[in-house]
Amino acid sequence: MKALSGTTRWTIAVLVVVVALVVALVAELHDDAVPRAADQIPTLREHRDADTPQALAEPRRRADLSPCPGAGTSPGAAALQGVIVECAADGTAVDVAKVLAGRRVLLNFWAYWCAPCAAELPAMAEYQRRVGSDVTVVTVHQDENETAALLRLAELGVRLPTLQDGRRRVAGALRVVNVMPATVVLRPDGSVAQTLPRAFGSADEIAEAVGSEPG
Repeated sequence: MKALSGTTRWTIAVLVVVVALVVALVAELHDDAVPRAADQIPTLREHRDADTPQALAEPRRRADLSPCPGAGTSPGAAALQGVIVECAADGTAVDVAKVLAGRRVLLNFWAYWCAPCAAELPAMAEYQRRVGSDVTVVTVHQDENETAALLRLAELGVRLPTLQDGRRRVAGALRVVNVMPATVVLRPDGSVAQTLPRAFGSADEIAEAVGSEPG
């Protein structure tokens, strides 16, 4: 067999190096184009670092929200046990199972950037005005930007009790699909009477959908 010349061996070596570099470049581009699984999981936070008590004081004053319900005498829904979020009206911690226990509750899940939510919230407020103490309407804000939520509620003139739940703990515990707006009706024993993943255009629509199921 004829031995390879020095020039040929040098040419082969260069080609091997070039091929290796091309393979490495393609692999790097592929890694950049396809995010790792960990990169695809969003980091959910209760609220932004900027939303300090001092920064929230003026938005809270403008929103003038109703206080969150007080704790009931029963333990409340088993699914909500241990779920602690913040009351948007004053920043206090809320044990969700306890404050919703013993009453018929309509939970309305929304976010400040959701246009159908903003259109629906005044209807929720009107529905609460009509039903009085028979039903307690509580909104649940599902985004970490608490300031934006308070300013949106102030703009809409909606003063319903509101839970700040940037991590979707309440919805997750109740197995509510991740769409907004969505409404859940709870019986006084904490069990779910209805889950309504839709937008409502008026208090009449809400009343018709919720019905008059006894507590």
